[in-house]
Amino acid sequence: MIIVNSNNIDFVENETVSGLLKRMKYVFPNVVVKINGRLVKRTDFADTIIPDKSEVSVIHMISGG
Repeated sequence: MIIVNSNNIDFVENETVSGLLKRMKYVFPNVVVKINGRLVKRTDFADTIIPDKSEVSVIHMISGG
């Protein structure tokens, strides 16, 4: 089990940040992802594995004025 934005989600072994975003249907091009409070660089999304029992924050970046 992992927590994504305060929701309990099934853990998938060897799932990357990119895989999680796809599974959760996050389609916004600009998102910030933290795993257990640690920022994950966008360039590392495809290589960063999400450990079991992690807390993941996905934040949509919205521009405006």
